[in-house]
Amino acid sequence: MKNLLTKILAIVAISSITLMANPSSKPTFDLVDTNNQHIKITSIKNGLHVDGADGKVVFIEFFGYKCPPCLKTIPHFINLKNKYKDKLEIISIEVPMNLPAMYAPSIRGKELKQFADKKGINYHLISDENAGMFTNYIAQGTQWEGGIPFLLILDTKGKAQVAQVGLIPQNVLEQVIDKLLYNKPLPKVK
Repeated sequence: MKNLLTKILAIVAISSITLMANPSSKPTFDLVDTNNQHIKITSIKNGLHVDGADGKVVFIEFFGYKCPPCLKTIPHFINLKNKYKDKLEIISIEVPMNLPAMYAPSIRGKELKQFADKKGINYHLISDENAGMFTNYIAQGTQWEGGIPFLLILDTKGKAQVAQVGLIPQNVLEQVIDKLLYNKPLPKVK
């Protein structure tokens, strides 16, 4: 199992996450989810501060509602949110299949709320129309080129630990959460 975790993390060079390495200003984003809840996210050195998520591991996922691997993440995230209740925050942003958004439509407003209800989503779900500036900020900071699903994992202090394109098995995500909750180092990427 440890080998699987190491292999998954080897795909992303954790040390290469340049997300907000030394922000001269601290951009703040106010995102609104399908339940009309506001999520305030502020840039910090090497990460993001998500209001209300202090001491929690945070997943920020970019997905497409018609993307088969993205749809497979939904039951994993529902299970993880149920298991880790107050220790895990999940923010999922529906984006077009390829960036930039002007070339591929994304699902909007009521349709996204209906999608969330139909799938039983128990975490924050946000449309790209409500997160476009934040999406672009993350893309620039992580050198993400638009492949989905794309998952950014922040530790309990908001520091970016993992940036991964592609589906990550639920058991691997559980290992990452457990390590980050107890301040244990993730496997070294060689």
